[in-house]
Amino acid sequence: MIIVTGAAGFIGSNIVAALNARGRTDILLVDDMSDGRKCLNLADLDFADYLEYDDLLARVEKGDDLGAIDAVFHQGACSDTTEWDGRYVMDRNYRYSKSLHDWCVARGVPFIYASSASVYGMGPDFVETRAAERPLNMYAFSKFAFDQYVRAQAPTVNSQVAGLRYFNVYGPREQHKGKMASVAWHFSGQIERDGECRLFEGSDGYGAGEQRRDFIYVGDCAAVNLWLLDNPRVSGIFNCGTGRSQTFNDVADAVIDWHGRGDKHYIAFPESLVGRYQSYTEADMGALRAAGYDRAFCSVAEGVTRYLDWMHATPAAG
Repeated sequence: MIIVTGAAGFIGSNIVAALNARGRTDILLVDDMSDGRKCLNLADLDFADYLEYDDLLARVEKGDDLGAIDAVFHQGACSDTTEWDGRYVMDRNYRYSKSLHDWCVARGVPFIYASSASVYGMGPDFVETRAAERPLNMYAFSKFAFDQYVRAQAPTVNSQVAGLRYFNVYGPREQHKGKMASVAWHFSGQIERDGECRLFEGSDGYGAGEQRRDFIYVGDCAAVNLWLLDNPRVSGIFNCGTGRSQTFNDVADAVIDWHGRGDKHYIAFPESLVGRYQSYTEADMGALRAAGYDRAFCSVAEGVTRYLDWMHATPAAG
């Protein structure tokens, strides 16, 4: 059995889909279904059982035996970067992760979890070192705090513990995220409704739409997770990006090219984001490559094409 928390979410459901593609259906899905719209991410997937997020925590903290577990993919979290209730975020992201980590370590179960590139704050360095880490909101701090815990425990841990710092992920099964969905999702909707993509004007020395991010296709994120499953001797905290920043204009151009119509419209940069906006991110992929991962990552043009092909073949994805 494989456990996937956050299984109805964006990256979690793509991990389940990737496991299904391998013929694995012995999967225990774990999520919080307060937002029932997320069930659409699971409607075409195969699994063995489902458990509510809080129910798993209760069983783990009691030390229950859940049977033979091959691995835990821990993707579930409060991912709203605008949530400032620190007690809630730390309970949901830090305490939960610690409890599940300790349960896995005590049983020798591989534990592969979602960290975040948000721990780097404004950068300018995006490498897995303490000096580069400066979280700017509660979500980022909760991820940073758990990474710190993992580092402190590592010398006494004999089983796999691997964290992935996801950069700007886009792709299938994110439609439930609303305002937190990727710019690729938003741009496609804007083209369909209004015939134009809306991008920010210049900021931080970058021209209009020329702010740069490391955009990674969600299928590549799932592939890295499954590679870790196949390589249980690999432990550590790793960036999960492409290693190549691209502009928001690149994303808009890829969306416009796919639709065969549309323009770009630049809007004033919001005052509320001045000093709080990442105008540049680019993952240093040296650690993951050194660990042995050698698969290529999609460019924005490749990933957006795959994404929009999927979106328009899947009625519930709009």
